[in-house]
Amino acid sequence: MPAIGNTIGHTIGTVAALSKIRIPDELVRVNRIFSKNGFKAYLVGGAVRDICLGREGHDWDLATDARPEQVMQLFHSVIPTGIAHGTVTIRIFGRELETTTFRAEAGYSDGRHPDSVSYAKTIEEDLSRRDFTMNAIAADLADGSIVDPYGGREDIRARIIRTVGSPLERFSEDGLRPVRAIRFAAQLGFTIEENTLRALSDPAVLKKTAGISVERFRDEWCKALLTDQPSRALRLLEASGILQIFIPEFTPCRNCTQADARGFHEFDVADHIFYAVDGSRTPDFPHDELAVTLAAFYHDIGKPEARTCEHVQGNEIIHFHGHEGISEQKARTSMMRLKFPKDTITKVCHLVKEHMFHYEENWSDAAVRRFIIRIGRENLDDLIALRLSDTYGQHNRPLLIGSPAFKLLIELQDRIQQVQEAAAALSLKDLAVTGNDLIAAGIPAGKAMGAILRELFETVTDSPEMNTKEKLLPLAGAIYKKLFQLP
Repeated sequence: MPAIGNTIGHTIGTVAALSKIRIPDELVRVNRIFSKNGFKAYLVGGAVRDICLGREGHDWDLATDARPEQVMQLFHSVIPTGIAHGTVTIRIFGRELETTTFRAEAGYSDGRHPDSVSYAKTIEEDLSRRDFTMNAIAADLADGSIVDPYGGREDIRARIIRTVGSPLERFSEDGLRPVRAIRFAAQLGFTIEENTLRALSDPAVLKKTAGISVERFRDEWCKALLTDQPSRALRLLEASGILQIFIPEFTPCRNCTQADARGFHEFDVADHIFYAVDGSRTPDFPHDELAVTLAAFYHDIGKPEARTCEHVQGNEIIHFHGHEGISEQKARTSMMRLKFPKDTITKVCHLVKEHMFHYEENWSDAAVRRFIIRIGRENLDDLIALRLSDTYGQHNRPLLIGSPAFKLLIELQDRIQQVQEAAAALSLKDLAVTGNDLIAAGIPAGKAMGAILRELFETVTDSPEMNTKEKLLPLAGAIYKKLFQLP
């Protein structure tokens, strides 16, 4: 069965001449149902754009001249997902096909939904309401012929993002469109056309964008952060004024200098953050990509508030003592405003708080165990990835292999692995005794038991050989007597 990406042979350099694509077998069969009943159907949106880019299209969205109620009569399983706006979802061949009747729209008073929807007669009229030329291309399901009234193929060939018609009009219809333009620029490596770029920072456009839900911004922002070079999107968001609207904590980072005679940094805090976020996309070992990338964005956001200077032997030395704690607070405030899931907020803020860890060769094994316990085994790879990101951001390049800092990270990773392989107790559940064991030994459940278990855990952290039931139970009894001054 041919995949949707199996188009007639082309490259992005010849995409403007592309006149037909190969329609997948499933969609050919779907089209037979439309055609047999006198209707036209087209593949539209991102799938056609991706095919023109030589990529595999994953989401199949359809446009048709059939009304929603007619589509529901044609197919056995149809969900009325947006029937008020002409959209239903066909469930067929194990897929869900979002299917919208040709339509024209008018008025967007809420900055998202049209105030009125009227059905259109042609696919060309339907394409006129779409955001960007690269997304205003359709493929006839009957023969794969391309319908491209706004030059979308040529813009794809030139790697340009351009609105369909006036940028101010398109952006005034939906305040999310400017954010989508920026996300697409980062995701596809495209340039935003001059008039479209200028419109991003138009006061009326910014006002419309400020009115979108924080969840809509957050989701687009996360997609942009997970591109190969997120700084492209971040710079556009900052320059347009959109970043200030949704993440005002970032604004003081611009022009907050940190370079001094020690040579640790060469960029201001804002550019360091941008490059650190780029660096978060480079580690090639397993880690939580979104959490690390978010942590890279927030890790130094508290530096402007922590910044102090001193003069040493004629040199200005810049300090940011305690900035990790301030950054954690600002990250939490920002992420709560953007309504991230609680688990994501907790993880990202933990990484931000701990990103200034300083490993030294003279750490004892107990110190390594305490480090693992403090960070959490599940966060170790993520914290190492964040450290690599932070280092990348210092000079906009990866940590040099063989450098002292690189060797220390490798050594720390090796020692962590050794501790884990030694099956040391790294959490309360690793203790050789349980609460039931203590109850059997005469220690009642409650606060006293919790305090005793924590004391036992401290003991085995320092002395792993103590982690046996035979050694811990007598110690627990002694601690209990001491705590409660029993005879």
